[in-house]
Amino acid sequence: MTYHTLSTQARPFLAMTGLTLAEFRDLLPAFEAAYVRTYPPDRTADGQARQRWPGAGRHSVLSRSEDQLLFVLVYLKTYPLQVVLGQLFGISTSQVNHWLQHLLPVLRSALDDLGVAPERDGARLARSPAPPAGGGAVIIDGTERRRQRPKNAEKQARHYSGKKKTHTDKNVLLASAADDHVLFLSGTYPGATSDKRIADEEQLRYPPGTTLYKDAGFQGYEPPVQQTCQAKKKATGARTDHRGEGR
Repeated sequence: MTYHTLSTQARPFLAMTGLTLAEFRDLLPAFEAAYVRTYPPDRTADGQARQRWPGAGRHSVLSRSEDQLLFVLVYLKTYPLQVVLGQLFGISTSQVNHWLQHLLPVLRSALDDLGVAPERDGARLARSPAPPAGGGAVIIDGTERRRQRPKNAEKQARHYSGKKKTHTDKNVLLASAADDHVLFLSGTYPGATSDKRIADEEQLRYPPGTTLYKDAGFQGYEPPVQQTCQAKKKATGARTDHRGEGR
């Protein structure tokens, strides 16, 4: 898989990366700038001064910046096993691990430069830029992703999600109701951890005038905001037969 081949297929590209082609191209210059800043071309991988200019020797499959960005986005969007990712891009599992460690910090830096990286410190959330008019409504929710079943029995119990009926890792996020922008992303917790407990432990501080929308997973979570709104289940109506008569 390369950017050259996948970029000709708009729908698979979106499914594999989570970005449209236009969004990918907007992100690429920031990614390239962050790469040069993180790994200066006059320095080796160990930070030592180079004795010769880079580029000599056999070129890597991921030598092009667009392929590097595609590689790390596919990993984050689809979260495959590293051996699967290696088969997709034609590299070994050890090379997959190397490139992930090499490129993930670059992507984080690029997103931060563009101002689209979510806040990770709950206490700093209140100092985020003021939302646009009518944009003080935010949605809090938990999200789970499957993980490999731990071998340790204690870890199995901590990561088992009764909701998903499998072993998961969990994060809580906040998104703006006005434009779907992700404002905050919590740390990663075992799947058995409740949404409310994660929100409590992250010690979120909300900007003034916030209206917080939540679901039943946050029952009892009442932070100091202007208003909290929780969806309520509709009462089950009386059953009727085919003639409309009550049973």
